[in-house]
Amino acid sequence: MAKINFDFNDAEVREAFWHTSSHILAQAVKNIWPEAMLTIGPAIDKGFYYDIDLEYKITEEDLKKIEKEMKKIIKAGYPLERFELSREEAIALMKERKEDYKIELINGLPEGEIISFYKQGDFVDLCAGPHVEKTSNIKAVKLTSVAGAYWRGDSNNKMLQRIYGISFPSQEELDDYLKKMEEAKKRDHRKIGREMDLYDIYEEGPGFPFFLPKGMIIRNQLEKFWREEHAKRGYSEIKTPLILNEDLWHTSGHWDNYKDNMYFTKIDEQNYAIKPMNCPGSMLVYKRRLHSYREFPIKMGELGQVHRHELSGALHGLMRVRTFTQDDAHILMLPEQVKEEVKNVIDFIDYMYGIFGFKYHVELSTRPEKYIGDIELWDRATDALRESMEEKGMEYVVNEGDGAFYGPKLDFHLEDSIGRTWQCGTVQLDYMMPERFELEYIGADGEKHRPVMIHRVLYGSIERFIGILTEHFAGKFPLWLAPVQVKLLTVAEKFEEYAAVVASKLEAIGLRVEIDARNEKIGYKLREARNERATYIAVIGEKEVENSSLSIRHNVLGEVGELSVEDFISRLVEEIETKKYYNN
Repeated sequence: MAKINFDFNDAEVREAFWHTSSHILAQAVKNIWPEAMLTIGPAIDKGFYYDIDLEYKITEEDLKKIEKEMKKIIKAGYPLERFELSREEAIALMKERKEDYKIELINGLPEGEIISFYKQGDFVDLCAGPHVEKTSNIKAVKLTSVAGAYWRGDSNNKMLQRIYGISFPSQEELDDYLKKMEEAKKRDHRKIGREMDLYDIYEEGPGFPFFLPKGMIIRNQLEKFWREEHAKRGYSEIKTPLILNEDLWHTSGHWDNYKDNMYFTKIDEQNYAIKPMNCPGSMLVYKRRLHSYREFPIKMGELGQVHRHELSGALHGLMRVRTFTQDDAHILMLPEQVKEEVKNVIDFIDYMYGIFGFKYHVELSTRPEKYIGDIELWDRATDALRESMEEKGMEYVVNEGDGAFYGPKLDFHLEDSIGRTWQCGTVQLDYMMPERFELEYIGADGEKHRPVMIHRVLYGSIERFIGILTEHFAGKFPLWLAPVQVKLLTVAEKFEEYAAVVASKLEAIGLRVEIDARNEKIGYKLREARNERATYIAVIGEKEVENSSLSIRHNVLGEVGELSVEDFISRLVEEIETKKYYNN
């Protein structure tokens, strides 16, 4: 099929396309099961779904039947026709069609709101839009799964059946998407984490990850790298408490604007909160003494553990957890230093992502509906971020209303090796928090002034970044991060002594080595080592002992060949020092 001329990179185009697809799905379900009652069917981030009330339990096999019916509707090319009705007329139409949930939705609309419907063939649905012109614009569709979902997300309501799907303007794009989804399943960090014994989450602590010894190697290497690079750029490291009292969170604005996401406790009959963010602690560190303008910028870095309440349905491995470590930094500066420091942070983020081979794009997120502070200061902060990006010659898109409650921000969305994007780095410019905490410095004029603050993260969350790296590299981490850098396999037990000598040479320069000298066939040992994703596998037999060499295999590059121990060590040292990576 020919591709329809849609700009599928445009979020509004995708929304209309996937919203129309959800209507086609609903029509197909009604054609097959006329007794089904419809609820809602929105476009979502990746595709669409429709929630159905139907006594018959839809199976994975039924999805093929529904897809077939959808293709008939698509082929018919029904135009999407909008019409409006009064409240009374709308309710009467839905009563006639026995759509009880639609009647509930209509009754919940504010007085005077326009009630619109869309018609395609003989199918009608309550809907505000948007849609594409006709059903035949949807060229390729796939239903991906069916799951349970409570009406209005309330467990006191009836359990519905939610059918998920995806569609594209061409079959080629759909095939490419499905291929990537299959690859994503293979790369799932939860699966790889268990196979490599890196990390896990247990039912005793949903959303609270456990890091195992090999996972701690990756984590410690990332944190060591983070500390080294911050020291080079003049940051000092601090550590602030996990629990602070209620008064602090009122001052910061979190109590009024973020309370639903926080955990609380009582100490000596006073209310305390477990910190969801590190910034208020940094404010107290700054306030411990009066500062001079000559000290600025003041850069405080913190690998700070935070806790945020996430609903159980939103939890997902290391990607969405209830406790994580933010690689925070708070930069206090003079007003005239703002753009220079923003640009310095942008350069820092660019350097860090380059180490792992990530491309990225940037969004400027502006003032949300719920915010603190003066609009004039918000505008000044937003303009400073915009001008910094433009002076750097960097492209960005504006994400209206998605700023933090205390300031606008630049969000860095990195792209992994299979084309998925992840929001990680953030640069938030904040005139409000210094005001609320009454931060001051003595200026060149001898008077007290208010500093400006940048909140920023590079990894975002150590836990989530490790999850992203696991999927990006499919568990085959760059050598400097790999839990097992070299696995030595003996062809027979008699070669164990040589393996021990090689291992001691590698360990002497800090390499992480394991020996497999079991009395097993070499093919079996090789399969196990590959499954463990050791970066280098070195086979030791008669020839290798005689030549003081190793037969080397790399987990991404494949066969390297026979190398002397000295040449192999030189290769490893160079690869670690340059932090070389290979995309798998």
